[in-house]
Amino acid sequence: MIEGIIVKGIGGFYYVKTDTGIYECRARGVFRENKITPLIGDRVKIRENNLDMTGYVEEIMERETELIRPPVANVTQAVIVMSVKSPSLNLWLLDRFLVLAEEQKLNVVIVINKIDLDNNSIGKNIYENYSNMGYKVILSSCTLNKEIDTLKEVLKDEVTVFAGPSGVGKSSILNRIQPNLKLKTGEISEKTKRGKHTTRHVELIELDAGGYVLDTPGFSSLKLDFIETEGELQQYFKDIRKYSGHCKFNSCLHVKEPDCEVKKQLELGNISKERYNNYLNFLDEIKRNTRRY
Repeated sequence: MIEGIIVKGIGGFYYVKTDTGIYECRARGVFRENKITPLIGDRVKIRENNLDMTGYVEEIMERETELIRPPVANVTQAVIVMSVKSPSLNLWLLDRFLVLAEEQKLNVVIVINKIDLDNNSIGKNIYENYSNMGYKVILSSCTLNKEIDTLKEVLKDEVTVFAGPSGVGKSSILNRIQPNLKLKTGEISEKTKRGKHTTRHVELIELDAGGYVLDTPGFSSLKLDFIETEGELQQYFKDIRKYSGHCKFNSCLHVKEPDCEVKKQLELGNISKERYNNYLNFLDEIKRNTRRY
């Protein structure tokens, strides 16, 4: 057997990159019996047939990380791409992406794209707010070629998932970073003002400068059903976590409890109202989820 990494999966076939080439593989039936699905990014061992470059996935090595949506393994960082316009910036969705990345303990880079269309200092405000939380924020523009070299350096030698809704420019950014990728880019629907899906499957793309990226299908919702308790959520909000240890009660959820340090910092402007409102909305969603079980 030889070792490799799954770079693409389509219709039950897994394409495994090895030192001797890419093999088209099926997964052994034992995985299905044990309800295990190979994921893009999995490091695997395959039984190969060198005559036609086919094989079978025999073993999946232990995963370091596992994302739910997109379903990928062994990612080391997340680049969350939003745009200031066309489509408009969605802080609710940005914070949901951040919750997932924090839960997986991924390094996070926030990219606010199409900064050339920013007439209302939206990008500047996001930069200030989220940088103060400890996130790396990059204001980019494919039209102006702004910060493309910075992004190229960020991706070097990492396994990066590019996440964000359709139309924000994920594929355009990757094409700027590495022109020979020639990824299909989309247009904005005039009716909905949202992006049209252009990436149809999850694929691990090798970069010339080193590392891999996952250009994933855009999506506009993300379930939080992986969070099991209400108290767990605050651990995935950096700004709330920073102050939560100073609340009067260890079990404080920062809603109506007395002597809540988080609410004090909210009044002082050290936690943004938008972030706090998103936290409350997510908390309500988790409460509804937990009542079902």
